[in-house]
Amino acid sequence: MPDQPKQTRRIFLGTAAIGVAAVLTKLSPLQSLITDEGAMPDLDGATGWLNTAPLSTKQLRGKVVLVDIWTYSCINSLRQLPYLKRWAATYGNAGLVVIGVHSPEFEFEKDRANVERAVNDLGISYPVAIDSDHGVWRAFNNEYWPADYFVDAKGRIRHHHFGEGDYAGSERTIQDLLRQNGAKGLGAITDGNSATGIEAPPSNTVQTPETYVGYRRAEQFASPELMTRDARQKYSAPSAPTLNRWGLGGTWIVGGESAVPLDAHCRIVFRFHARDLHLVLGPPTSGERVRFTVRLDGAAPGEDHGADVAPDGSGEIREPRLYQLVRQKGRVDDRTFEIEFVDPGAHAYVFTFG
Repeated sequence: MPDQPKQTRRIFLGTAAIGVAAVLTKLSPLQSLITDEGAMPDLDGATGWLNTAPLSTKQLRGKVVLVDIWTYSCINSLRQLPYLKRWAATYGNAGLVVIGVHSPEFEFEKDRANVERAVNDLGISYPVAIDSDHGVWRAFNNEYWPADYFVDAKGRIRHHHFGEGDYAGSERTIQDLLRQNGAKGLGAITDGNSATGIEAPPSNTVQTPETYVGYRRAEQFASPELMTRDARQKYSAPSAPTLNRWGLGGTWIVGGESAVPLDAHCRIVFRFHARDLHLVLGPPTSGERVRFTVRLDGAAPGEDHGADVAPDGSGEIREPRLYQLVRQKGRVDDRTFEIEFVDPGAHAYVFTFG
């Protein structure tokens, strides 16, 4: 997985691996149209649908289809949404169908109510397949979030793109497939994203990689105590962690997916370098409130606060999702981030940067 900046997440779910050439080769739009990657798999592995009745490959014949495999707490998926929403609106009448396949990474993303809330909050109006059992993921032999598959009107996959970026190339592929299907007057390619919140494009300042808190994928842990798995442990927060290292303070249980503070005023400390810092967080139960306070270099973040934090550093967790905690407005340097949980019981999953 690329690190700086992070463009994809990758995971293996016991499926057949995608060939190395398919992962690494970047096809031009022209090449994509002379490449046949096989028939689009059916979507019957979905456990439910949002914004539509269930769709099948047979129903979609005669349409150009863009299948986007995503998950709602993934920053890479979220930053792609402005483009997907624009393409669905711009080219829907010309014969394009955008389908979001929501394939979860974390357990809370398997809950239909959480997915429904996220789709509503994110303003997604195109069809979304709920893929909580990863049936569609496996049918595509997928390994990445986000992953886009471009399907022609005959039901053949003609191109794929993994991760963020090359939006102009993706739109050109859409237009070429639509023209092959008889569409005319499609207009100019627009390669831009005017989003200002979490969906805004990443900066070029990222020097800190995606960092998981749960022990299955945790790295660069800097507390002096060894990380204890699935058991109560008191940790000492590092006083001066070096770049890209992090630690816990207070009494925690660290599980495979997430870490949970057991007492009030437990902390996570992280030395990072990026414009934006995000953390996937969840409450003990849906709707329960957990308050927190964020500090940068020991002080309130002020104008460098993220969308989910006030200038004084205060915020709260009410549903499981990605929270933007820092967005620096000026020069980006190494900074020490600290989040203190005023209340116990939150789940902390993964840090991402932008």
